[in-house]
Parts: sequence; structure tokens; C-alpha cells
Amino acid sequence: MSFKQNCLQTTSSDIELWIAFKNGDKKSFSELFRRYYSLLFRYGSKLCQDPDLLEDCIQELFLELWQSRSTTQVQSVKAYLLRALKYKIFKLNRNEKARQMSEISDEMAFELSPENFLINKQEDKQKLVIIIEAIQQLPNRQREIVYLKLYHGLSYDELSEVMQINYQAARNLFYQAIKSLRNILVNGQL
Repeated sequence: MSFKQNCLQTTSSDIELWIAFKNGDKKSFSELFRRYYSLLFRYGSKLCQDPDLLEDCIQELFLELWQSRSTTQVQSVKAYLLRALKYKIFKLNRNEKARQMSEISDEMAFELSPENFLINKQEDKQKLVIIIEAIQQLPNRQREIVYLKLYHGLSYDELSEVMQINYQAARNLFYQAIKSLRNILVNGQL
């Protein structure tokens, strides 16, 4: 089975779980929680440095989902949950700091470290360090889109939903991030 077919199959099974959960199926809800908890925690840890607070946000997110079970149509469960968690964390930060969400998203550090990248084959650690250092030089939004696209494999539709930008803006932002990375690496700005 190809990667694309596997992604499509996962997406359809996610949608089936989502529909069953919306119809009150507790097992489907539990499966969604089990399936996405670690992804949400890894992503949320880039936005919130307090693991206890992050865990509370994830649990609150799922509690609210269960309680509301609205008729919201989702095309990607993964993107919907990532965006909902991001909003929840930003809302929490906004309430604590009394800032607007846009200020928080632009100023919030989005850190990447070598541990974030799971590499199937042993590669030269020096090259990895250079790439991570180059990524750290990118603006926050570009770091975020690189992380979501390359590490989590989100599609441009999912990226646009998570980052709350349109499809073309997601493509342009990712293209700009890659172009900036290339310039940093080629010009040796490390």
C-alpha cells in the first residue's frame, strides 16, 4: 500500500470514527483520544512549556468535544484537533496575559530540537545539527509550517486549517520557508 493510499485510508477511518463519536459512540471517542493524544501533546509542547497545563488543555479539549458533539463537518480530524488545541492554548495564554491571539502567535517561540526529528537511518549528526540550526533562524510561522509539514506530514489543506490561513497562503509560506532554509544553508549563515 502506498503512503498516499495509507493516508487516505487513515483519513477515511478517522472520519468514520468522528461520525460514530458524534452519534454518541464512546468507543469511537476513546479511539480518537488514543490515536491523537501523543500527536497533540508533541505539537502542544511547542506552544506551551508547561506539560501539566498542556495535558489539562488536551483533556479539556476532548471533554468539550464529548459534551458538545456539534454537527461540525470536518474534512481532517487531525487538522481539526490540532487547530482546536492551538486555539485553546492561545486562549489560555491570552486570558493570562490579556493579549490578542495574533500577538501571541507572532511572538510565541516555536522551538525545534534534534529530538523532534525521527530519522529512520543513521545520518551524519553534524548535518542534522546544521539543519536544525538553520530552521531555528527562520521566523516563527515558517518554523511552525516546516514542523507541521515535514514532521507530521500535514497536507496544505490541513496546514491552512491549523494555521488559520488559506490554502495558497500555506503553500506560499512553506515555499518561503524552504527558500529561506536553502539560502541559510548555501550562504553559510550559521
